[in-house]
Amino acid sequence: MKYLSLNNAKVGSKVKIIKILPKTSSKQRLLDLGIVEGTIIYVIRKSLWGDPTAYLIRDTCIALRKEESENILVKII
Repeated sequence: MKYLSLNNAKVGSKVKIIKILPKTSSKQRLLDLGIVEGTIIYVIRKSLWGDPTAYLIRDTCIALRKEESENILVKII
């Protein structure tokens, strides 16, 4: 199955986290926010310039920058 990075998911899509790549510099921050493997994420909206993007994660709206979200592998569900 083909996976994509979270920053490539389209607005309005629902995705499931498959893996957080180890090269993520803020991996601990992501884990603290509840961004762990198996979590369902809704892509809510992108800013006018495309960065950051707002996501609904565990009933909380969280904005992530491209450099944070590009190392999160997801599959569309």
